[in-house]
Amino acid sequence: MSSISKVVLAYSGGLDTSVIVRWLQETHQCEVVTFTADIGQGEEVAPARAKAEALGVKEIYIDDLREEFVRDFVFPMFRANTVYEGEYLLGTSIARPLIAKRLVEIANETGADAISHGATGKGNDQIRFELGAYALKPGIQVIAPWREWNLTSRESLMAYCEQHAIPVDFANAKKKSPYSMDANLLHISYEGGVLEDPWAEAEEDMWRWSVSPEAAPDQAEELTLRYERGDIVAINGQAMSAAEVLETLNKRGGAHGIGRADLVENRYVGMKSRGCYETPGGTIMLKAHRAIESLTLDREVAHLKDELMPRYAKLIYNGYWWSPERRMLQAAIDDTQVHVNGEVRVKLYKGNVIVTGRRSEDSLFDESVATFEEDQGAYNQKDAEGFIKLNALRLRIAAGKGRRQ
Repeated sequence: MSSISKVVLAYSGGLDTSVIVRWLQETHQCEVVTFTADIGQGEEVAPARAKAEALGVKEIYIDDLREEFVRDFVFPMFRANTVYEGEYLLGTSIARPLIAKRLVEIANETGADAISHGATGKGNDQIRFELGAYALKPGIQVIAPWREWNLTSRESLMAYCEQHAIPVDFANAKKKSPYSMDANLLHISYEGGVLEDPWAEAEEDMWRWSVSPEAAPDQAEELTLRYERGDIVAINGQAMSAAEVLETLNKRGGAHGIGRADLVENRYVGMKSRGCYETPGGTIMLKAHRAIESLTLDREVAHLKDELMPRYAKLIYNGYWWSPERRMLQAAIDDTQVHVNGEVRVKLYKGNVIVTGRRSEDSLFDESVATFEEDQGAYNQKDAEGFIKLNALRLRIAAGKGRRQ
């Protein structure tokens, strides 16, 4: 690594990234620019400025990226009905390309040589941050402190703070959180603690956004979601921005115990990891989007989308948002959404999202053909005979030659 004079750090203001600021200043003898993003994590980001100033940081960026996050990252992903390994709605994965993009933009604005982050050497986030950064600025240098230093515990981090005059609220810092958490407008994730035993049940007081399905209201709640080109633009007739849509669905879904997931996933770095996730709004969006597509998409287009989705999900999970193959798939996915317009009615009840209706001016549903009543000659049922015999031909030939089916 060549000499670095200035580095942009993804900074939360917490213990880890506060240590990283001082460590970068002392170990690499460089100026640090801090970047704190509000992507709906539910924590006040303003204090990050005072904390960075106390560490001698001169250039401080605090950006509200909630609308961009949902509009340009979450919504495009949900147009594909994206699910990783059958359950995970990729709440952490989809936030990382936006952070990488902003880190590079700030590096360009400030003339920084490098970027830095607080992701550990065990997880996927280091890959997501760095693949994105290299894709957007090939010559950028990356400093990943967790791959360089020997500070491997909370106690060692706090000791570093005391030794290096880092202003930290030690009373609060010593109150170890039982979980490693990540949050944004799409989800909250929980790892570590009791969750490191895949057999141990998550404690009820761990969940922050949702009530348990058992404790959810006995009365269902109905929502009508309006779609334009595959994205929700209004709820119950009220037009909303992208971030407002997701925030509203999180609140309504969480109140009915919707969106909890407990899974063991396969990390890109090679290990299995157990995590719990709360994605109430995303869970509603997934079910409702499939409902409006069922009405408006051609059958083969819908089926091809479903076949492409696992590869698309894997690209996002592994950190390849800025890759040409993801952009290629996105172009195809977005092209399918031109006619995905209309309304979906859902009922929220004790952890379930139940579709109760869908309608669209772009509907391909033809009642005159699909009806079980008299169709006035719209469909000749005898036509099915030739269709069946043609499709059975290869099976009949094989059976006639003694092949076992």
